[in-house]
Amino acid sequence: MTTYPDTLSTMELIKELVSIPSPSGNTDKIIEFVEEQLSGYELNMKRNRKGGLLITLPGQDTARHRMLTAHVDTLGAMVKSITPGGRLKLSMIGGFRWNSVEGEYCQIQTHSGKIFTGTILMHQTSVHVYKNAGDAPRNEDNIEVRIDEKVSNAEDVRSLGIEVGDFVSFDPRVEMTESGFIKSRHLDDKASVAILIKLIQHICEEKISLPYTTHFLISNNEEIGYGGNSNITPETVEYLAVDMGALGDGQSSDEYTVSICAKDSSGPYHYGLRKHLIELAKENDVEYKVDIYPYYGSDASAAIRSGHDIVHGLIGPGIESSHAFERTHKSSLFHTEKLLEAYVQSALTENR
Repeated sequence: MTTYPDTLSTMELIKELVSIPSPSGNTDKIIEFVEEQLSGYELNMKRNRKGGLLITLPGQDTARHRMLTAHVDTLGAMVKSITPGGRLKLSMIGGFRWNSVEGEYCQIQTHSGKIFTGTILMHQTSVHVYKNAGDAPRNEDNIEVRIDEKVSNAEDVRSLGIEVGDFVSFDPRVEMTESGFIKSRHLDDKASVAILIKLIQHICEEKISLPYTTHFLISNNEEIGYGGNSNITPETVEYLAVDMGALGDGQSSDEYTVSICAKDSSGPYHYGLRKHLIELAKENDVEYKVDIYPYYGSDASAAIRSGHDIVHGLIGPGIESSHAFERTHKSSLFHTEKLLEAYVQSALTENR
């Protein structure tokens, strides 16, 4: 294999990706950015009706296909109501916890495209006023957005053009450290999107001949459950989701290796494909961990639920503090990239 991957370049691309707001349901700008990253290559690239991006690379075998996915949509919120005092109540997009966004800066995008900034706060934030500031429930009744505009009532807010249904995105707070970490919101799953972009570029630049026609889906509805359940060709035999490895008590995944998922809330992933990925990791000096994610679903599990007769798998970099202040290390990105490069050039699971 060549000197690929260039992990520093991948981290810089992740930094750009997480800096573009893209909550589920409002992903046009981030999809445009991905298109721009791939526009200089001869690719069969198109958007599906849901707004995701499908890239196809021809392979030697056109009768059997592979598919890889990563999702570009993120957690976020919508304006649920405007309070009499001129603040915004929120409705969640995706499965985060209210305490994870308390104190976060945010952007509100109006129907016309105008952007306003604000801060997500408890209504009972001031300890000099509210006796229960510390123990009031962190929920949709108490969490609200303080808008950075001179407003004192709902009419003032509406005069800005802000209305129910407007999208609210969270400040990523992205940083790269000298010790090799990248920390940011939305590494789930923009770290994997960056990895797939770099892989596609590498295949094109090195003129790598793929054994099978291979599709790459940059999905845009994964956080709400149906990002990768369509646009799967009848010839597709294998489907690999590239998403985060979840870390915590009882987990074997870490921030320094690629995580190979054995099972999540949808049930076991395909055993043969899992064994194939482990064999590839061993053959290519890829450091990996096998893990089970108890409260997790992926584009691959969504594809299985939608009735597709495919072999499905899930791998990804280990991400600390998922759906909150996330972090991973360059070594985890490196090993994920190495495994994917080996995988797209390997034989199908059914041939092993």
